Amino acid sequence: MTKELLPIGSIVYLDEATTKLMIVGRGPIFESEGENVYSDYVGVIYPEGINPEDAIFFNHENIEKIVFEGYKDEEEERFMEVYENWESGLEVKKIKM
Repeated sequence: MTKELLPIGSIVYLDEATTKLMIVGRGPIFESEGENVYSDYVGVIYPEGINPEDAIFFNHENIEKIVFEGYKDEEEERFMEVYENWESGLEVKKIKM
């Protein structure tokens, strides 16, 4: 992994989007076109919040603008270490957006 993921709670605009998203998860594995894939993030529309049917999966490179960066501490740093090891061991591919 060559980038550091944004923390939970970060608010972003995706490329050419007009609605803000809040990051509520990282590294979700889900089914797309009959195969398991993963993305960097799962987000929900801000300020409405969680509606499982409206969750949006996206990757770091799809972010056009960071409006707010979520809270970081030493646990976040440790999470990134663990995440990098987890991601390198995955047998599913990253979804292309």
